[in-house]
Amino acid sequence: MPRPQLDRDTPAPAAVSGHPYTRYHVVRQEDSWFIKFDGEEYGPYQTDREAMLFAIDAAQKLGERGEETQVLLTDENRNPLKVWTYGQHP
Repeated sequence: MPRPQLDRDTPAPAAVSGHPYTRYHVVRQEDSWFIKFDGEEYGPYQTDREAMLFAIDAAQKLGERGEETQVLLTDENRNPLKVWTYGQHP
């Protein structure tokens, strides 16, 4: 059974409530992965891992400048899953 995918016109899910984080959303669209951030879309990336590495790198740099940042991976059910937060160890 194929995995559900977000269409290009589907916005990234709403921010997860609780903290005023700047968020990078990693989403799958067709056979590629994209990073959605601040109303823009970056990519395509060949794998979710590649997209997450770029998103984490960008979030790390922004975090070092004083922003509270997170990277979220949108799952097959369009739920945002927190995978990385600046300053928190797994």
